Amino acid sequence: MLELLQFAIPGFVVAILAELAWMKWRGGVAYDLRDSTASLTMGLGNLVDGALLALALYALFGWLYGFRLVDWGPATWWTLPLAIVIQDFCFYWSHRLSHEWRLWWAAHVNHHSSQHYNLSTALRQPWTGFFALSWLPYALMPLVGIPVEVIATAHGVSLAYQFWIHTEAIDKLPRWFEAVFNTPSQHRVHHATNPRYLDRNYAGTLMIWDRLFGTYQAELAEDPPRYGIIKNLGTFNPVKIAFHEWVGIFKDLRTARTWRGRFMALFGPPGWREDGTGSTSATIRAAWQARQVGGAIRDKGALPQAAE
Repeated sequence: MLELLQFAIPGFVVAILAELAWMKWRGGVAYDLRDSTASLTMGLGNLVDGALLALALYALFGWLYGFRLVDWGPATWWTLPLAIVIQDFCFYWSHRLSHEWRLWWAAHVNHHSSQHYNLSTALRQPWTGFFALSWLPYALMPLVGIPVEVIATAHGVSLAYQFWIHTEAIDKLPRWFEAVFNTPSQHRVHHATNPRYLDRNYAGTLMIWDRLFGTYQAELAEDPPRYGIIKNLGTFNPVKIAFHEWVGIFKDLRTARTWRGRFMALFGPPGWREDGTGSTSATIRAAWQARQVGGAIRDKGALPQAAE
């Protein structure tokens, strides 16, 4: 995996420079230097988290491989494509639970904390994924007979693929491609805070999982994405970006009045509060949908008056 990313990094640099030139040419908002610096710093810090994961998971997954339920035999031409599909399935559930469980969200939230959406945002990666245990779904891979070395390569392919989709420079792609693969348009939805877009499009490489499990949402021209998180941080300090949600969890654990409150502080949806004052993605979307329905009813009620 590391070798693959080493080859990809020069391409990342060229792509960022090309995107920056495109943004200046079209007269739009260029990169914010402070925001991009924070993203790059987060990416460098993620190398430590990634090294810890690589060391621990190489040993753990090698041990789990000894209990594999299927033995695919010697590697063939289809071993890596199969591993990429299985890895992407595991990524979907790791990513989805990282939005639904606050403990995993504490590690993942920093990736969403930028209010800009460009290729540097792709490098804004977690520092605490190892400790949050959000890698657990990938344990399925050695158990279904994928060798550790192939798992590492499939993960590297996934990471490299997901870099290019963090851009506004590419509009929607051909319908067949959008139907199967994750694209910039579909990932812009994922990073948006618009109520209709919250917690949608968890895909890594393949969009088939979102369509299968009911979490797909197309980008709509009438509802352009607004980026960031529900309560934006207002800081470019990488340490605060990396640990602010962990601080919030510890505060909620300390002040929780019940065991349910403590449990939900760790495994409830982000935004949940024991006193009922919080707003989760589900409650925000429900309130928005209620407003949409109420507006539609009022519009229908106004039609006869307008016709008179």
